Amino acid sequence: MSGKAALSQAVFTRGSTMRHVVVMTAASATGLLAMFGVDMVDMYFLTLLGEQELAAAVGYAGTLLFFMVSVSIGLQIALGALVARSEGGHRRDLARRYCSSALWFSVLLSTVLSLVTWFNLRWLLESLGASGQTLDYAVSYASIVLPSMPVVMLGMSMAGGVRALGDARRSMWATLSGSAVNGALDPLFIFTFGWGLEGAAMASVVARLVLLAVAWYALHKVHNLPRRVSPRELWQDLRPIMTIAGPAMLTNLATPIGGAFVLKTMSQFGDSAVAGAAILGRITPVAFAAIFALSGAVGPIVGQNAGAGRYDRVRSTLANAVLFNAVYVALMWLLLWSLADLIVAAFSASDAAAQLIRFYCNFLVGAFVFNGMLFVANATFNNLHHAHWATFFNFGRAVLGTIPAVYLGAQWYGARGVLAGEAFGALLFGMLAMVGAFALVRKLERQHVPVAVAPVVDITVPDVVEREPPI
Repeated sequence: MSGKAALSQAVFTRGSTMRHVVVMTAASATGLLAMFGVDMVDMYFLTLLGEQELAAAVGYAGTLLFFMVSVSIGLQIALGALVARSEGGHRRDLARRYCSSALWFSVLLSTVLSLVTWFNLRWLLESLGASGQTLDYAVSYASIVLPSMPVVMLGMSMAGGVRALGDARRSMWATLSGSAVNGALDPLFIFTFGWGLEGAAMASVVARLVLLAVAWYALHKVHNLPRRVSPRELWQDLRPIMTIAGPAMLTNLATPIGGAFVLKTMSQFGDSAVAGAAILGRITPVAFAAIFALSGAVGPIVGQNAGAGRYDRVRSTLANAVLFNAVYVALMWLLLWSLADLIVAAFSASDAAAQLIRFYCNFLVGAFVFNGMLFVANATFNNLHHAHWATFFNFGRAVLGTIPAVYLGAQWYGARGVLAGEAFGALLFGMLAMVGAFALVRKLERQHVPVAVAPVVDITVPDVVEREPPI
């Protein structure tokens, strides 16, 4: 009982903000590292089969599926932001209602998206540049994984709700459990059963079911967060959910849009170049799992402190996150530089693939610091009811940063230019977004009027809060 009570008292509104950033990031990064690590191991096992078309196929299928994952992240952001701000304002009743409504909306939207993608699968993969045997492999892989997308989207949202309460440990265990199952089943399905590419896809499906089960246990059994909601409540809650989720989904869709353009451009240099990019697409998330986790860690801290009116702590959280980002990227650059040849050998990369891996590890890794700035700034915007700012900066990076840089890089320097353009596409917008985040905090701090009794949290849609029945 005491453990649950402690978790319901807005834990991020007191104590060192740097400690909160590090602890939350470490816990989230552990889960992400396991998840991304399994994806990298998937790729490693498939390269052992000796067909570069398999690696390229996973690259095409992964890019397509990433569109749906980006939608899921947007829904997860909305659920986490509403729960965290409600918790910061000591409104557990409102947190339970928002959590339930957001989960239902996630189920409905993910099911519709999966069906639409299923009936257009081959055409979508062809649009990304896949052809011949690579296209057939990509269709086979995606057709197995695609039906499980509603499962992973729901599981991610549940884990986000647990993390919004400050329980990073159980959120981490949900991801770790799925990753452990995936890692154990990969060699069994791919080699022992001889299922190859399809085996890797089926292992991912089973892992997603485990992620969902563990996340549901933490959310429902431990924290008792969801509750039954009526159709009327679901309809009323759609507005505050979409106020955050709509811009957040658009924000996150900018990344796969840019990624799709990168892959389409890279495809003109052959399957070997696409395979190299696909391998890097598995290595980079592992290397920068802590930076990806940083945005998810900062969100609840910002949300709870903003809900409590502690904008000084919001500003401190941002400063600590920027420092963490810079130090981590610098250390990872040194590590990848020293491991470049080992990575090439481990993935049996040759020709264009090997050249791209070495080029990235030696010269481009440091540019990820600007992605980190953008991640932290976007998490701040989403949790301060300015999600449209995140949309602007993310699409600015994709449309005005990545796409022109990738196009010109391909024309001038070939496949290496594509990677360089993608790496430096975030430079300007990462810095501008970070400046914008600090400016927004200063603005909200000036506008904030302290009150003796904490008001209802959802300042965006007060009519919904006013109709909230007692529970």
